[in-house]
Amino acid sequence: MSIQQKIQDLRNELREHNYNYYVLDNATISDYEFDVKLKELQGLEAQHPEFYDPNSPTLRVGGEVTKNFNTIVHEHRMYSLDNSYSKEDLLDWEKRIKKLVDGEVYYTCELKYDGASISLTYENGNLLRAVTRGDGTQGDEVTANIKTIKSVPLQLKGDFPPKFDIRGEIVLPFEGFNKMNEERLEAGEEPYRNPRNTASGSLKLQDSAEVAKRPLECLLYNITGHNLGFNTQFETLDKARQMGFKVPDAAKLATSIDEVLEFIAYWDVHRHDLPYETDGVVIKVNNLQQQEELGYTAKAPRWAMAYKFKAEQVSTRLNEITYQVGRTGAITPVANLEPVELAGTTVKRASLHNADQIEKLDIREGDEVFVEKGGEIIPKIIAVDMSKRPVNSVPTQYITHCPECQTELIRQEGDAKHYCPNYNGCNPQIIGRIQHYISRKAMDIEGLGGETVALLVNEGLISNYSDLYTLKKDEVMPLERMAEKSAENLINGIEASKQIPFERVLFAIGIRYVGETVAKKLAKHYKSIDAIVEATVEDLVSVDEIGDRIADSVVEFFASEENKTIIQKLRNHGLQLEVSADKLANQTDKLKGLSIVVSGVFETVSRTELKKLIEDNGGKVSSSISSKTNFLVAGDKMGPSKRTKAETLGVEIITEKDFLLKLK
Repeated sequence: MSIQQKIQDLRNELREHNYNYYVLDNATISDYEFDVKLKELQGLEAQHPEFYDPNSPTLRVGGEVTKNFNTIVHEHRMYSLDNSYSKEDLLDWEKRIKKLVDGEVYYTCELKYDGASISLTYENGNLLRAVTRGDGTQGDEVTANIKTIKSVPLQLKGDFPPKFDIRGEIVLPFEGFNKMNEERLEAGEEPYRNPRNTASGSLKLQDSAEVAKRPLECLLYNITGHNLGFNTQFETLDKARQMGFKVPDAAKLATSIDEVLEFIAYWDVHRHDLPYETDGVVIKVNNLQQQEELGYTAKAPRWAMAYKFKAEQVSTRLNEITYQVGRTGAITPVANLEPVELAGTTVKRASLHNADQIEKLDIREGDEVFVEKGGEIIPKIIAVDMSKRPVNSVPTQYITHCPECQTELIRQEGDAKHYCPNYNGCNPQIIGRIQHYISRKAMDIEGLGGETVALLVNEGLISNYSDLYTLKKDEVMPLERMAEKSAENLINGIEASKQIPFERVLFAIGIRYVGETVAKKLAKHYKSIDAIVEATVEDLVSVDEIGDRIADSVVEFFASEENKTIIQKLRNHGLQLEVSADKLANQTDKLKGLSIVVSGVFETVSRTELKKLIEDNGGKVSSSISSKTNFLVAGDKMGPSKRTKAETLGVEIITEKDFLLKLK
């Protein structure tokens, strides 16, 4: 037998033992025998570097050091999920689904594990890269660290698509977490707070050998890619298991919402027997074609819902109410609490939302209050323990002036919050606007963080985001924690932001109520900032999904001479204030004013590409047929009820080929 063949045989054997032990939980040899074979392979690989394999089992021990984690754009966006907390929420969700898709709807129910989200990319059966969720659009590459996790296959088994992404959670089982803490206590170190944060922190350790020491596991639940050949979510879970992934076997196919509720009721009790943290159940429409038909909102898939188990509650003392000023001038009251353990973290503060909430619950300083984590993330006060209220307690008087600049607060009719109107003279507003401007989804200025922005404003170097473009390296060098290299990176990052496309600049400038999606719609419709400046409220509300509140806010923003001056400065500095010529070249008005429904499976282009073609040519993609629908693009396997409804309403039905001919 050749040396190369011996190395390959050892690799295959160790991969199989690894899979049996870490995925199937069924060891086929002893740890000692495994270690002997691993050492033999390490020796042969050291002697014969020409047979190097980046996915060899020997590389799981780590050793690679990553100083900087590269930012990678996800080929397929990682959406967050909408949350539900009751049977009524799920029934409402089911009603919405059944209005939008044809035929019976089945559901795949899976446990929602509380870990760190990860996306693994495989090409030709080998692990290509691992990327954290990040903001859903892009994340950090952590491949070296992920390779140390034994339940992540480096090479797949059986049949597999040529390229795909698989998503899951990196979790730290309770047993391993407790053992890690015992070792830390013995060494006189602080114990870790909870498994989830420890798992998440492990992914960004610079030394992969340190990650290898942690008993992390990877639980997978979703395969994403093009033309993968799967028909249902439940089928993809089974296929993932066959390929060698660790897929929890708790998943169940439910034929009705009643069966979904039975699954939830069972696991609400039995989740405490699981070896991992879990905080709910994820329910997905099982049929992948129906998923595609349902599509996405700006933030989440319409075809999935997370049911969150009832949040943990604790009681503690409210020591003081303070007030924060946001970038829009909105005032948020904050409860400063006696520190208390809640859902694995120490809680010291909770949002009180607004004056109405304080009045409704009659919350006062000195009260004993009940706190829970809303959606397991943001702590909130849900009630006051009146039996423990001090006798000298007095009702809370909401502040009347800004806590930062002392300007008298305003509150408009119908608005829950109070606002500080000192737009250009209130420091937290100025800092907040610039922090929003540089944020990842906006201008994404590398080398510039929120703390540095605050320093730049407080030192008088900038007073608005257009001032960033006049900064010099020598000016920022004296700032705290700023060295020559970091100052250079900051200036280079600011310069690079001049290439950011118009729709993100429009989002970045911080018009109230203009989020990412609205900014894209305005940019697409008006093509340039000059056209938006000239638009009236009446013009704006004629744009798809732009209502009175957004229209008023846009007009008010550009009516400000200060804002006009800042925009002119951005223009002078060379920022993108109109849609690029490349994008315009691919856009027409051929479908302007038309409402189009897309249904079925298509051959020449994918459903996503079809929707993009409609939008690029001025049309509006609608999810359901109505009397306002201009035509229905019908693909293969379109549901009969959509066809019937279109025929009843007299809506024209055209094929994919007919549609593509319309655009030529």
